[in-house]
Amino acid sequence: MKKTTKPVLVTGDRPTGKLHLGHLVGSLKNRVEMQNSGKYECFAFIADMQALTDNAKNPKKIRESVLEVAMDNLAVGMDPNKTTLFIQSQVPQLCELTQIYLNLVTVSRLERNPTVKSEIKEKGFERNIPAGFLIYPVSQTADTTAFGAKFIPTGEDQEPMHEQGREIVRSFNSIYGDILIESEGVFSDNKACLRLMGLDGKAKMSKSLGNCIYISDDSATVKAKIWEMYTDPTHIKVTDPGKVKGNVVFSYLDAFVKPDSFVRFLPEYKNLDELKAHYTKGGLGDVKVKQFLYQVIEDELTPIREKRKYYENHIEEVLEIYRKGSEHAREVAQATLDRVRDAIGINYFNDKDFIDYYKNKFKK
Repeated sequence: MKKTTKPVLVTGDRPTGKLHLGHLVGSLKNRVEMQNSGKYECFAFIADMQALTDNAKNPKKIRESVLEVAMDNLAVGMDPNKTTLFIQSQVPQLCELTQIYLNLVTVSRLERNPTVKSEIKEKGFERNIPAGFLIYPVSQTADTTAFGAKFIPTGEDQEPMHEQGREIVRSFNSIYGDILIESEGVFSDNKACLRLMGLDGKAKMSKSLGNCIYISDDSATVKAKIWEMYTDPTHIKVTDPGKVKGNVVFSYLDAFVKPDSFVRFLPEYKNLDELKAHYTKGGLGDVKVKQFLYQVIEDELTPIREKRKYYENHIEEVLEIYRKGSEHAREVAQATLDRVRDAIGINYFNDKDFIDYYKNKFKK
């Protein structure tokens, strides 16, 4: 197994559908940037086992989404020559680590996790919570510690999961010795990217709520979705003053506008602040702002679409990338599992001291 002195980055996606713009600005861009910096040993996985925790009765949904998520990752720039790309279910060592960590956390603590509580409410489980879903933070801890993760590019809403993971790591290390590494989340510097609003303005962008622009959407679909975006319902006439806060179009501009966007697409304005000021004062219509956003988003998605098209026509290549990555991930995870087993003392067949102790104990 190849050794590295670089800090480890681990990140993953649930395959419950294609990835959307919230994933792009919340995690994908960060992971690609960190991968390309050359400063990290990188692992990125498709969390199909975690996706099954609330989709066990519909496994077809997960199976059909795995390749979609794989192609999305490759299309945005994840590089198998720089990152180990793998599928969670193909690394069984993660399940054993999860089982071990479950002994270090209580049911009440899992039920208090803000992210888990929020998702339980969103999914309408009430008290009929699948046990696998409740232990999501424990499984996630196995995913990160198996590879020695120091950094996890992720969305801000996942931070309670990481905090619970750190609690499990500290508990394990206090009992068994300094074996596991505590990780920390890496979030976008752009505050608008931390929790991108859904198209309807009612909640964050979510696959389950269907209020998304997917990174694989074609140009016509993107335009249609932008035209349906929630703006300011009181901004009826162009001359009416408009509100920027809570206006989905401006939230997306906050997240996606680049330094040269105005020069290229809307040269009559110097920057986003100037555009917002005009809209707030009145005299600027929603159609013009949406057209600008459409151009900005298209500029972002066009190269991603082109790259994804290549992988759509080379499915065997995608599968081979993830097969090789899963093979390497198993080797790395097994090394961690061996250390964990040694620390706990459940390595009965390979522990010479254990064997010698009993040989001597029963000597006549």
